[in-house]
Amino acid sequence: MPRRNTLVFLIVLVLFVLAALVVLPISKGTLGQKGIRLGLDLQGGTRIIYTANLAGIAASDVTSTMDGTIAVLTNRINPMGVSETSIRTLGENQILVEIPGKSLTDKEKEGLSRVALLEFGELTTDNASARWEDELGKWKPATGTIGSETKALTSRYFKNNTFVSRDNLNQIRLEFEFDAEGSQLFEQITTRLSPGRQPLGIFEGNEPLRGEDKRPVAPNVIAVITNRGEITGLSPGEATRLSQQLNAGRLPVPLTLDPTSLDIPASLGQDFFARSLRAGMLGILMTMLFMTIYYRISGLMASLALAYYAFITLAIFKLLGVTLTLAGIAGFILSVGMAIDANVLIFERMKEEMWAGRSLGAAIDAGFNRAWPAILDSNVTTVLAGAILYWLGSSNIIASDVAKGFAVTLMIGVAVSMFTAITVTRTFVRPFVGTVLGQNTSLFAPYQRKKNV
Repeated sequence: MPRRNTLVFLIVLVLFVLAALVVLPISKGTLGQKGIRLGLDLQGGTRIIYTANLAGIAASDVTSTMDGTIAVLTNRINPMGVSETSIRTLGENQILVEIPGKSLTDKEKEGLSRVALLEFGELTTDNASARWEDELGKWKPATGTIGSETKALTSRYFKNNTFVSRDNLNQIRLEFEFDAEGSQLFEQITTRLSPGRQPLGIFEGNEPLRGEDKRPVAPNVIAVITNRGEITGLSPGEATRLSQQLNAGRLPVPLTLDPTSLDIPASLGQDFFARSLRAGMLGILMTMLFMTIYYRISGLMASLALAYYAFITLAIFKLLGVTLTLAGIAGFILSVGMAIDANVLIFERMKEEMWAGRSLGAAIDAGFNRAWPAILDSNVTTVLAGAILYWLGSSNIIASDVAKGFAVTLMIGVAVSMFTAITVTRTFVRPFVGTVLGQNTSLFAPYQRKKNV
């Protein structure tokens, strides 16, 4: 084997070893320690649509308002220990949140969309003003006056420096600090409640905040408090969650949970993934079998190159963090077809050259060189189509993660398929030049047409 061919073979071999170390095992990988990222449709999870109330928002401020809303939602989701979350706008006033691998409770979904995460209340006997009710009684929002306006005390007045600590008895404390307006409201409310040591209720949405003992958190006010406060009785996990979410910031606009939101069970996603994997493997094996039967040694080498292609492509998916969806798998399988199509063009040209009396070496060079322009044109147009599809999927024109997933895997797969078809297959076939097998035309150019006599 010439020195140049030996060098190319070694490079191809090293790339394969590195790709195998990245890919195997599938769940993690030896090199890079990354697993295949699966989309919502493959591993299950939560798909939520929120509708933003943009009333009163100037048209020029809509984009910045929606961007700010997405930022706050992201900050609220991160403390849940969820990664690979997709949050983006749908149209002008809707936000799509996709959380792979985790099902959120109704309380968590409502908590994400709440403008003020915590609200404070005081006991009341007036049914008309009562908003909450628990085992301690009926509650109305705790209010104060700023200027001439009556305002309810909520966590919207918290500074973003809430933290969890422990007192001398090792009890959990969630400590917070009010801004200027919140301090005024808190002082007025505690001034009103402290003489009778009345309780101050704390509510999260429509439910009372409950401590580790499951009882409502409603401390008795024994003194006037201004700018600081603390909540005790919470479990460490609950206190940490609240602290992180409170520090995530306040939503700039109210959000309404869309009824089309849904949870996708992990078992359903795993079933989709298993079926897709089986279908893909079966398709690839059938293709490899056909290539080997029809093109014999050339087809066998192309099949090995196809396995090489699969490892390289999966390694790129892992390293780039590509999220694999059902549509993405379809794009990957289509790119397999593109790789085989390139080999078919090359092998058919090789057959014609060998039928014309050329040696295997000359037929290989002629086949690859003359088929290259057609392969380049077809693959470039496919990549361009994929790029356009990705742009459409990223814009508000169709705004589809399905389109984006298909386009990304297709473009990566096509790019790798050009490399494997032109370089890897050629590298695998060339060692047969000058061998006994290479002199047997029927092993590389079968089914020769008989010449008319």
